[in-house]
Amino acid sequence: MDELDRLDIAAALRGDDEAFGRLVRRHAPAVASLLWRFTRDRLCCEELVQETFVEAFFGLGRFRGDAPFDHWLRRIATRVGYRFWKNRDRLRACVSLDDLDYPASEADLDPGAAGALVHELLGRLPPPERLVLTLMYFEDCDTCEIAQRMGWTRAMVKMRAFRARRRLQAIARREHLLEKFGWMS
Repeated sequence: MDELDRLDIAAALRGDDEAFGRLVRRHAPAVASLLWRFTRDRLCCEELVQETFVEAFFGLGRFRGDAPFDHWLRRIATRVGYRFWKNRDRLRACVSLDDLDYPASEADLDPGAAGALVHELLGRLPPPERLVLTLMYFEDCDTCEIAQRMGWTRAMVKMRAFRARRRLQAIARREHLLEKFGWMS
């Protein structure tokens, strides 16, 4: 564990609010980056970051220090994001993929439009499947790390990843995105 983190954790456990503030300032950008995968709304992302640090503050006494502090925070943030997906109103009005403004070919797709399209596609998956793909492909987590973060087995992670890919392909096929962008295999 980083020496600064260790010292600030010890001070925060003794009641030093400034020490916890330093932890927040040091780790907030990484936590925000992870939680941006869960929502594209800046205000909502900020609320999720705040919720992560509130949970970390109240759980700091349970931090054992076996792994780096940022790993512990990522685990909390992942669960906060997952809860966000699960608790979000499932009856929200879905934006039709046809209503999204994307160009006629994959070559013309700018990164912002591609991100919006991928975010909308992933939004059509159930939260566990969306989480697995998000952690695998955007956070570069392997199945062991995902299983550890979520308290699942590796077999469950693999099964959810397989189902998520299959479901995502079906959604893309139904929305005619496979042909539109030349994604046919």
